[in-house]
Amino acid sequence: MKKIGRNDPCPCGSGKKFKKCHMGREDELNLDGLGEISLEMSATITSLPEVSYGRSREIIDALDIKELTGSSIGVKFVDLKSYIDLNLFGSGRAKASERGSGGILINVYKSTKADPDNIYLAISRDIDDSTLIHEFAHVLDYLGGSRLMPGTLQALSFELDVPVDHLEHLEEFGYWLDYLVGKFDVQLDADDAIISYLYKNEMLLNGKEIQEKNRLILKSKSDRIFKFLSENSQEINSLIRDLPGYMGSREVKD
Repeated sequence: MKKIGRNDPCPCGSGKKFKKCHMGREDELNLDGLGEISLEMSATITSLPEVSYGRSREIIDALDIKELTGSSIGVKFVDLKSYIDLNLFGSGRAKASERGSGGILINVYKSTKADPDNIYLAISRDIDDSTLIHEFAHVLDYLGGSRLMPGTLQALSFELDVPVDHLEHLEEFGYWLDYLVGKFDVQLDADDAIISYLYKNEMLLNGKEIQEKNRLILKSKSDRIFKFLSENSQEINSLIRDLPGYMGSREVKD
């Protein structure tokens, strides 16, 4: 695949430089049929052997995705390290890929040419329940919620001056996260427990607001999240201090 320079014209045809347009969310270019991911490249993902790590099979077998989201798309699991080793463009977006542990929802624009009927999750042998639930929440949010794909919002985050976490973990994501926690009796890690706390307090952004890209509204609501976290830092720390992934006080400082 030809490398696009920062100052090259964006392949989407907007007339803007690549760095001012789709840089950081290159996978969205595939939506326009520009061939950034060829059929052969897509097939290298979809031909990876299916795996069943942790509670992945139990969870997918217990979910009626069509009933929940209205979509007939299926979910397949592949090995995270095998996916990373393909060295496809953007395959290492998540911290999980850096250490070969955890899970990644593979951007559908990478797999859809070879298999439009399934979404792919790359997971590691040691994946824990909280990570599985997190990735499943992204799947359900994409199919029956905000329709936003994690890992494609970095450029928008820069444009709006809103943290990418606030754009990826929306009200719709929080809904599905809570639904899955209740259904499968999962203890969330510290980070996801904070997202759940924000959802229950109606503090998360929502997909419609992201789609409208109103910077004033999004920046204002993002700042409100920071303020809320700071004002409630003691309660939050009491909730997460004994959870996996706790790294000390989450108080937000100016």
